[in-house]
Amino acid sequence: MTKAELVTEIDAIPVTYREPTDHDRFRSVCLVRIGTADGTVGWGECCTYFPEASRAAVNLVEAFAELIIGKSALHIETHWHEMKAHSWWYGTGAGITSMAISGIDIALWDLKGKLLGMRVLDLLGGPVRDKLPAIACLHGTNPSIEVMAEEIAGHTATGLHGAKVGFGKRGEANLGFDEDRDLEFVEKVQAAMGPDKKLMIDLGVKNHWDVATAIRRARAFEDRGVAWLEEPLGHDEPAGYRTLRAATAIRIAYGEREWNARGVQRILETGTVDVVGLDPGRVEGITGFKRAADLCALARRQANAHNFSTAIVGAASQALSFACPACYLLELQPVYGPAQADLVDRPIWHDSGFVRAPEGPGLGITINEELVESARI
Repeated sequence: MTKAELVTEIDAIPVTYREPTDHDRFRSVCLVRIGTADGTVGWGECCTYFPEASRAAVNLVEAFAELIIGKSALHIETHWHEMKAHSWWYGTGAGITSMAISGIDIALWDLKGKLLGMRVLDLLGGPVRDKLPAIACLHGTNPSIEVMAEEIAGHTATGLHGAKVGFGKRGEANLGFDEDRDLEFVEKVQAAMGPDKKLMIDLGVKNHWDVATAIRRARAFEDRGVAWLEEPLGHDEPAGYRTLRAATAIRIAYGEREWNARGVQRILETGTVDVVGLDPGRVEGITGFKRAADLCALARRQANAHNFSTAIVGAASQALSFACPACYLLELQPVYGPAQADLVDRPIWHDSGFVRAPEGPGLGITINEELVESARI
């Protein structure tokens, strides 16, 4: 082991920022900065979203740092297992523990790539495709369906292959509560986008459908060509999802709120999920995402990066989506705020609807550390 690869510092940095794609609300994440003896730095993110969760993640990251400082930054798998073993009582691979592991793990992958002069994508085995189709990922918040349809169509007119729209979010869109309004929304958005664009519907935490409602709405969406319906019964309702699966052929998506590969395996075994959402800032990092996505590939299910956070999770999602055979597309927020546009020197974007493979060592991004400090909680 060379002195250059020794981890000398691990910093947990809780930050807050406005998210234009989420009705301009404030979000919070905990960033992780890991440095080595030769001055090389890697960055990661705990996708916590709430300030209290970010503050809790700081304490866990600082505790895990004691397991890693003074050891090789190249031994990612070793550190990943040690963090999981250390948190046996308070984490068992779940909750904010998983987010803390995620932030450190992403930073270690970024750091290892920089130390070796290699892309994280290449460390993961290399790309399994040349380019990825991209879709817009946004929330419906405007009270006017016509305004929302025009806005979404404007995003997909740039070449994006479709849009995933979150219902039940902030604002006055009132989507996911009234069937007639939901169907009007679907029909007008599809008409505005055109027949070659796909529409996905994502239920929010404010929407509470019972199984009968989910079946009725799923059938209506299926008849209108909706590509998939995400979390129509929340994140964990296996009995309800089995009933829904038997009653409709629409593709069902959920899983982004799982904490680890074991949780993903559990929902795959129910046979009720077609598209499994995975968040590298939540599912135990790049290491955990890759394990979960490989399970999806074995089960012949699609994995889909929950790329709805800062540009750090975006860069990790980009590398993973190119490396994992189960990932067929990449979601992009169509309007970038400072956490995407200004945080890094090369934010991920699309060219005529396609995302290209990342370039440069590590995650291929350089962090604006002045912006990080200005956003610190």
